[in-house]
Amino acid sequence: MERSAMDNSLTSGEAAALDISEADTAAEFAGSGPSLYAGAPSSVSFNKLRKRLIRNTRQAIEDFSMLATVRAAEDGKPRRWLVALSGGKDSYGLLALLLDLKWRGLLPVDLVACNLDQGQPGFPKHILPDYLDSHGITHRIEYQDTYSIVTDKLPETATYCALCSRLRRGHLYRVAREEGCEALVLGHHRDDILETFFLNLFHGGRLASMPPKLVNDEGDVMVLRPLAYCAEDDLQKFSDAMEFPIIPCNLCGSQDGLQRNAMKAMLSDIEKRMPGRKDTMIRAMGHARPSHLLDPNLFDFAGLSLTDPKSTN
Repeated sequence: MERSAMDNSLTSGEAAALDISEADTAAEFAGSGPSLYAGAPSSVSFNKLRKRLIRNTRQAIEDFSMLATVRAAEDGKPRRWLVALSGGKDSYGLLALLLDLKWRGLLPVDLVACNLDQGQPGFPKHILPDYLDSHGITHRIEYQDTYSIVTDKLPETATYCALCSRLRRGHLYRVAREEGCEALVLGHHRDDILETFFLNLFHGGRLASMPPKLVNDEGDVMVLRPLAYCAEDDLQKFSDAMEFPIIPCNLCGSQDGLQRNAMKAMLSDIEKRMPGRKDTMIRAMGHARPSHLLDPNLFDFAGLSLTDPKSTN
């Protein structure tokens, strides 16, 4: 696999930790790994899927210098990332893949899984702590009734996602600080990034999406999205095979007609008619040419001039 240059701020040990031989085969994954892989299938197809997801996750960590966010350990304290765990397939997959990388010595940070119980009626409070305890995973369950705030401030016909997300993110930043975590890690994947790009293109009039790495407004917590290269279909297959105890979202997930659903349907149709287009699109987002766009703030069009005045004759 072709590898991009590592950020200069990484130590040689951290750079080496991200390197894994392509000679590894799917068969070597069978029957090994962290505790939550104990009941995973031993089939060749699953092991190939697991390897592909690990490779894509590792590549995103490398390409976007996610380990460069890691501060030097102070007073012997370990480096820590807070992994947001909603109970959906993507966040379960994120946690499993990061634990896998850590188990292989490829991720030199401690992981703390965090679920924000938002007070939704009927939320099965026992599922996540029981699952995490059974696998010895360090975690924190934080209760904050954002459900009542969202439903009180917005009419039933409104889309709850934006307000819900802002409230949730604020609490997660606070928990990250309290747990001594320098980064909040989210489970957004390739398809989420593409859908956001087209939402901004069609409805916002701008070229923008979810960044794989950013700093919060306060400047004290990094936000990371290591699944940026992972396909949603792969994460769904991974979740099904791993038999994660999925908890459905009955708030925004129950509302029809969301603009994001329209983007998802559009991308699905494009992929069906032209297989491989999603991968092409995500590569395109990493190969922008400001001189071939229309933003004078990104490229100095006024500064363009002919090198030889005679060339106009």
